[in-house]
Amino acid sequence: MNIRAIIGALGALAFGCGASAAQDASFKDKSVTIGIGSSTGGGLDTYGRLVARHLGRHIPGAPNVIASNMPGAGGGVVAGHLYNIAPKDGTFIGLVFPGIIVEPLLTESLRKTYDPSRFIYLGNAHSETLVCLVRRDAPIKTPADFVTTPSILGATAAGSTTFDFPAMANSVLGAKIKIVTGYKGAREVTLAVERGEVQGICGVGWSTVKVQYPDVLKSDLFARVFAQEDMTGHPELNKLGVPLMSGLARNDSDRRVLEMFYGQSAFARPMILPPGVDDARVAMLRRAFDATMKDPELLAEAAKMNIDVLPSTGQQVQELVARMYKTDSETIARVKAALGK
Repeated sequence: MNIRAIIGALGALAFGCGASAAQDASFKDKSVTIGIGSSTGGGLDTYGRLVARHLGRHIPGAPNVIASNMPGAGGGVVAGHLYNIAPKDGTFIGLVFPGIIVEPLLTESLRKTYDPSRFIYLGNAHSETLVCLVRRDAPIKTPADFVTTPSILGATAAGSTTFDFPAMANSVLGAKIKIVTGYKGAREVTLAVERGEVQGICGVGWSTVKVQYPDVLKSDLFARVFAQEDMTGHPELNKLGVPLMSGLARNDSDRRVLEMFYGQSAFARPMILPPGVDDARVAMLRRAFDATMKDPELLAEAAKMNIDVLPSTGQQVQELVARMYKTDSETIARVKAALGK
């Protein structure tokens, strides 16, 4: 066989291997599950199901994508499953509250169960501004009233934003908030606010509030958006003059603590893969996620649902989490003290 024939044969062999590898990496005839770390009806569930309806079209092999609710431990059930049980082939994607990513930074023993710094981040469906929704008949009228007047807020569990954000206000800002836990999700807490069981909820996403209460900015609703738990605020709420809780910070140390803790809002809807997924599959799924976030059909549906889509890439989230896990010890100590760690 002459040299040209040998080169041709090697080229055909390489092409065949490449085609076989591409086929092996495909998700044809497979199902992909998005495990949502909350009950149905809340903001996490809303985004998880929105992504599930469109993601499959952008994954090679067009797999069926199933949204499955796995509530419990503020999203910790999904995180533990993802880290210890889920298959490492890209067929299980976790969607958790950002507090689940931050919590092991503050409670290192949790890293025996799951280590967020080792998760593979597929992307983030939305960067969120968290708010406090408070009944209009509650005695607190301004954020400063949290400091002088006792209040009762509902929450899910420690590690969730609905618990940790008011707990932070108590410790760092001197608020007098009683936190009532045990609700399955943000939806159940807001219903409790409607019924008057509690006076309000903090640490709930503005996007969630807008979906559940489209007329929330009207004066005749039973509750109002009381404050933004953010350093800069959402443009829509800033325009309306909704104040920032961070405005109650008394010194630079307070502000550094809040900046670190509020930073988790930048990955409010993180899509996560377990450690150990093959690099080629990670790259494939990240491309699919990025394409999904730009999909005109998804964006049109989101607009009809009155929710924002402000995504970030998997690499951006990966880098943000890595930086967070390098926070200085003094700031970490204050955050841990605030949350009773």
